[in-house]
Amino acid sequence: MTLLECNALTKTYETIPALTDVSLTIEEGHIIGLLGPNGSGKTTLIKLIVGLLHPTSGTVRIQGNPVGTASKNLISYLPDHFYLNQSMKIRDIITFFQDFYRDFESARAYDMLEKLDIDPGCKLKTLSKGTREKVQLILVMSRRAGLYILDEPIAGVDPAARDYILQTILSNYDEHATILISTHLISDIENILDQVIFLQNGRIHTHASVDELREQSRKSIDTLFREVFRC
Repeated sequence: MTLLECNALTKTYETIPALTDVSLTIEEGHIIGLLGPNGSGKTTLIKLIVGLLHPTSGTVRIQGNPVGTASKNLISYLPDHFYLNQSMKIRDIITFFQDFYRDFESARAYDMLEKLDIDPGCKLKTLSKGTREKVQLILVMSRRAGLYILDEPIAGVDPAARDYILQTILSNYDEHATILISTHLISDIENILDQVIFLQNGRIHTHASVDELREQSRKSIDTLFREVFRC
């Protein structure tokens, strides 16, 4: 079943194009890496999908719904910046999310907090930057969404915690859902991806199966990315 469809999507800031004629179809049940160098249009594409930006032209549909209340109810979004009120306690934020999102499961949130040894009675401002980002990811993954969009989910955490975070992502989404992960840490997430999208200068360079790309190139996705973008 088609989950996300972008048709001729274009976004221009004044006279500067950020995305140009992006057409993309994503089916349910996949974990997809959205990859590209800085300025390639990854965050712009994400913001158009979640409704934080309006396209200059083109359309976005989630399960056939245009961007709006219905589409936003299907998306659980982790932005690339911290947005929660740091004076609040974690348990109060969980209560807020439970009241705000009908698909939020507080038991899952508390279970993940316990496994990471994070006290729900703590105020966010007393935690380290990495721990605050873990809390934010836990909140996102505690929803039963159709599409999870994670913008740099492991950039701010230490390497020792990355494996657990990736396992948290894998074990806390429905098999019919899709996860779209934007990251620069390709080697850390490559093993959990089944598709990749390479964005270059606001256009789709590649959208393909990870297995197909590895077989054709005889290279890892990380190595292939570095060659395509000369990193």
